[in-house]
Amino acid sequence: MHPQVSEERYYKPFRGPFDPCPPIPCRTYVVPPQLFLGFQPPNLPQFSLPEALRFGTLWPALFSPYSPQIRGGN
Repeated sequence: MHPQVSEERYYKPFRGPFDPCPPIPCRTYVVPPQLFLGFQPPNLPQFSLPEALRFGTLWPALFSPYSPQIRGGN
């Protein structure tokens, strides 16, 4: 994966003139890292087995950390 490519994307939702809900200024979503890889090159570096179990993938290029966003409510 290219180190300068951000996996997080932003967009501004449409808000109609008669929308009764408060406006949401910006929404975000995460693009999976396999979309940036294209194909699996040979000799791709691998995590050790304990690391692969912890990260959920064998290849560091396909690892994407999950950071939940805290929102109001439970």
